[in-house]
Amino acid sequence: MAIEVHNVTKRFGSFTALDDVSVTVKDGALMALLGPSGSGKSTLLRIIAGLETPDAGNVSIAGQDLTAAPARTRGVGFVFQHYAPFKHMTVYDNVAFGLTVRRASKNEVNERVGELLSLVRLDGLAKRYPSQLSGGQLQRMALARALAPQPKVLLLDEPFGALDVQVRGELREWLRRLHEEIHVTTIFVTHDQEEAMDVAGQIVVMNGGRIEQTGTPRELYEQPVNEFVMSFIGPVNRLGDALLRPHDIQILPGGDFASGAVEALVRRVVHLGFEVRVELTLPDGRDIWAQVTRETTAELELEEGQILSARLPTPRLFA
Repeated sequence: MAIEVHNVTKRFGSFTALDDVSVTVKDGALMALLGPSGSGKSTLLRIIAGLETPDAGNVSIAGQDLTAAPARTRGVGFVFQHYAPFKHMTVYDNVAFGLTVRRASKNEVNERVGELLSLVRLDGLAKRYPSQLSGGQLQRMALARALAPQPKVLLLDEPFGALDVQVRGELREWLRRLHEEIHVTTIFVTHDQEEAMDVAGQIVVMNGGRIEQTGTPRELYEQPVNEFVMSFIGPVNRLGDALLRPHDIQILPGGDFASGAVEALVRRVVHLGFEVRVELTLPDGRDIWAQVTRETTAELELEEGQILSARLPTPRLFA
């Protein structure tokens, strides 16, 4: 189901959480709302869900204006960061809860819960209680519970924020695959740039209650429309008002000043697994850093105190 948000504004007292925000999510899409804390992304998600009412603007799902409709009638599944399981219920009963409230038949409940537990890789754990599950298993149970009533739209608010890095990575991959199987229109909120770029086909970058840019991960990284987007999506070096990507800096052997390369002092070499961070000081005292491969590091025998040449890319300047 397509989602359309038109000119939505939301204030809490004197604070404007959303300022004339418009966004369209295509039917079956997986979109991320990305931004720093306080950017308005969770407020926008809650307005789409019907948990908050906008002061201005409207929200449509599948072409129907649902701005004034209560959350329970919107056909939306919602998963919060803190999944709040029913601790006294088994995994099976947690997932079945929405169906039993809707008075589904026992056979229908059994069939749907069994299908979902298999889908989220929890089959075999139906009789366990939440206290017996890991954080990743609890989050998958929460997603199954949200999907049980067959919602038109799935909304996820920082779904992996409370989990450790390794589990978050595993669940990101799982969410991508899950979406490919069920094709439910999905929006998830995150402040993690890598998470958004890894999972979503489209990303809405928000800041200060406004949308800065919407696009694919590649578009946002390679064609940012302003300084905020460039600095928020991926690492940057700042040279005055100019910005440049660390991976665009070429490190050359000392004395190679062809094509405008400049002299640089190696302050620090940091090995970060598959890549190496090389911190440099330029002749005018400004500090930058380059992102290079292990092969380049070995070939140039990079080490602290070394004098070498660095070719800087054409910097990006924004009005």
